[in-house]
Amino acid sequence: MASSFSSIIHHPHTALRLKLHRPSSLHFRNFTFNFHYNHKHKPIAYFPHLHPNPPLRPFTFNHATNFSYLSNKSDGPTLRHFIAQSTITASESQPHIVPKTEVPSKGRIFHETYGCQMNVNDMEIVLSVMKNAGYSEVVSVPENADIIFINTCAIRENAEQKVWQRLNYFWFLKREWKSNVATGRSQSMRPPKVVVLGCMAERLKEKILDSDKMVDVVCGPDAYRDLPRLLEEVDYGQKGINTLLSLEETYADINPVRISKNSISAFVSVMRGCNNMCSFCIVPFTRGRERSRPVESIVREVAELWKEGVKEVTLLGQNVNSYNDTSGVEKEVEPGSNWKLSEGFSSISKVKNMGLRFSDLLDRLSSEFPEMRFRFTSPHPKDFPDELLYLMRERHNVCNLIHLPAQTGSSAVLERMRRGYTREAYLDLVQKIRRTVPDVALSSDFICGFCGETEEDHEDTLTLVKAVGYDMAYMFAYSMREKTHAHRNYVDDVPEEIKQRRLTELIETFRNSTGKCYDSQIGTIQLVLVEGPNRRAPDTELMGKSDKGHRVLFVSQPIPDREDVNTKRNPVVGDYVEVRISRSTRASLFGEALAITKLSSFYSNNLDKEAVAA
Repeated sequence: MASSFSSIIHHPHTALRLKLHRPSSLHFRNFTFNFHYNHKHKPIAYFPHLHPNPPLRPFTFNHATNFSYLSNKSDGPTLRHFIAQSTITASESQPHIVPKTEVPSKGRIFHETYGCQMNVNDMEIVLSVMKNAGYSEVVSVPENADIIFINTCAIRENAEQKVWQRLNYFWFLKREWKSNVATGRSQSMRPPKVVVLGCMAERLKEKILDSDKMVDVVCGPDAYRDLPRLLEEVDYGQKGINTLLSLEETYADINPVRISKNSISAFVSVMRGCNNMCSFCIVPFTRGRERSRPVESIVREVAELWKEGVKEVTLLGQNVNSYNDTSGVEKEVEPGSNWKLSEGFSSISKVKNMGLRFSDLLDRLSSEFPEMRFRFTSPHPKDFPDELLYLMRERHNVCNLIHLPAQTGSSAVLERMRRGYTREAYLDLVQKIRRTVPDVALSSDFICGFCGETEEDHEDTLTLVKAVGYDMAYMFAYSMREKTHAHRNYVDDVPEEIKQRRLTELIETFRNSTGKCYDSQIGTIQLVLVEGPNRRAPDTELMGKSDKGHRVLFVSQPIPDREDVNTKRNPVVGDYVEVRISRSTRASLFGEALAITKLSSFYSNNLDKEAVAA
């Protein structure tokens, strides 16, 4: 009997209808079915162990568990009666199976993303979750959407202010929906549901939900699987909220829906969270602790991207080079020891189990996909052991660009920031990287006006920028965040006007030094991956990026194809093109296209990348 019952409730196109003449109960192992009557005198089933109160709507049973009959405690119909009736119902009618392409979307989605590339990748995960739940249509404007997703960033106050401004507009679309439809401003089928995702959702969940019915759902970075249920709760007058952080969630089994479908580059998340606990940073409190995806799941995703024509993948993580896949064979770290860090660097977080590290992952990907470029961001300087640097030198498809966030050039400020290194250790690492990976490009992050920063500290930062010579940098004025170590222990004592003045000086210092980096490329032949037309001259020029991440512009014209010596053609998006650099600015390189080639062919006759640059 139990097997018959299980086969019925698990039939993919059969609804189990239990007709009762009065309130009754059926008891099974692990489950109790209680039946009540709604205002239309129709029985409703619910499960007390899942819902303490009877639901206000019919409960759809979908649980993959085998049941066994225990007893029927009333003198009403028996379980055998229900099975017989349901079997008849199942055999009498088989519903038409609608092909997947014909299934209508449950609602149209509009999405906006603020912040880092990790948020962009998260939105692709959200779209995949929603697509699997039946929400397959995406629109380009919020006025036509039934669901509006806004993926948020909490790193700086300015980013949060932008989000609040957009939420006000989305609230207007919801509040004035009828009039907007009447005037043709809105084409949505119903008032839109507004969903706040990401770091700001976790940080300001109560404030967001209390904002005068502005937002319907608040969902944190580790709860995206729960979005369909949260949206369903809104239909019944409830606010949807789930901002629980996870120690395990990596979304490894979800295949992201790519936002830029025709792009030849993509982002792949390999780990989530951060254990560093820098005093200025909110990420550990909004993204949780570090956890890494299994290597195999990453390889599968990259393989799918390769089939789709992707030529460049950026590996993502809040602290990407602390990647540690312990899903396979793992070994315990001896007490009092830690895995190898960059020389002169320390960490307040100790690794308990050590699995495959970032160099192992990069080794696997670069060897299995030799015609695909790999970049990674954002790393921490402490996690650049020798084997990672040697791998970057040896593999032609691991790009010669390292993001090395310094944050400041003052050892005193670095200590207050809890960065785990000094100015001297950082400069030693820079020299080691340049020795090991010739012709490498460096980029960095800097914060101006951190708590207690003096003019002398600021000058140390300026001299660090001059000493290193960065190709790129991201520079910001300090914005204190709640919950951080700095918020609890320090005073934000640098006036805003001084922060802005120091930021201006830092930007100008960087611009003066980065010009030398770009000028050094004049006369070299760079391998450029074509990304599209130059926006300023779309009919005549193409744009792409070099191995170092430099933006390169060149005239589109027929050139030889090294894989077909008898052919000349214009380069297209996705081609690798040899370009001789003729001039530079502080932000771009300009050159002459020589030939279309393959990634491996370009480096095949060279022992390392330095020979090509020379």
